[in-house]
Amino acid sequence: MDQFQLLKNLEVPTGKIDVVLDTDAYNEIDDQFAISYMLRSPEKLNVRAILAAPFFNAKSTSPEDGMERSYDEILKILHLAGADALKEHVLRGSRTYLPNEKEPVDSPAARALVELAAEYTTEHPLYVVAIGAITNVASALLMDPSLKERIVLVWLGGHSINNPDNAEFNLKQDVAAARIVFGCGVPLVQLPCTGVVSTFTVSGPELEYWLAGKNPLSDYLARNTINEANSYAAGRPWTRVIWDVTAIGWLLNEKDCFMRSRLIPSPIPEYDNHYAFDPRRHFIRYVYSIQRDRLMQDLFEKLTR
Repeated sequence: MDQFQLLKNLEVPTGKIDVVLDTDAYNEIDDQFAISYMLRSPEKLNVRAILAAPFFNAKSTSPEDGMERSYDEILKILHLAGADALKEHVLRGSRTYLPNEKEPVDSPAARALVELAAEYTTEHPLYVVAIGAITNVASALLMDPSLKERIVLVWLGGHSINNPDNAEFNLKQDVAAARIVFGCGVPLVQLPCTGVVSTFTVSGPELEYWLAGKNPLSDYLARNTINEANSYAAGRPWTRVIWDVTAIGWLLNEKDCFMRSRLIPSPIPEYDNHYAFDPRRHFIRYVYSIQRDRLMQDLFEKLTR
């Protein structure tokens, strides 16, 4: 891809676009908001597939178990949203993380991404939004390196380049995969977590007022978040970061209404949980500021309309 086309593909898309979402949906309470926001934005986003990503923490017994739980959670959200027709386009992803930077992890999700992207071109790319460990996408790029010519990748992963470390959950689970997507030249939009997306928080009273009881989907999102917060903060004030919404928000960010970004040389995720920097590397688009209230208003309106 030439430099001019790379920079053009790093702009917010205009008109209706085709989207694939890669999500570790059961890991947190925010993926569910992102899936729902995507489904409730049909005027701009045409959903081609949803891929289940692996994760491993207290909510799973292994990366494979995390992926399977995410697969089931995606189906649950589709049902609540009245989007059961999309269930046939939900695919299981990687059962392990990458063993190194050369070998892909085969999965239905990675193979489907390669096959889907074959329908697109550099001038008319497929938009891939990833909000978990980037294993599925990196595997697809290893399976078919020419994939980078036909997709634009929007990834919520890593911390701010000004953060003291880069030990962010999505990135540190599979550093090899992160190094592939930052290094291969795919058009990449990064939404960093701590220092940027961490400002996108919601409170219990807001959820009760704006979402609870409005419809089955919005009520589930509100109750799921409130119950999760009450498990560790009952009786105390709290807000909860709903990080993953911002990745969908970037696709809807015409005229910079929801966030600000700039071009930077692609940073290098290192295995010691820090970035390295080389000013000679290709550019990525780096989101550095979220307009919290504007994005939250659009989210609430679409979830309840």
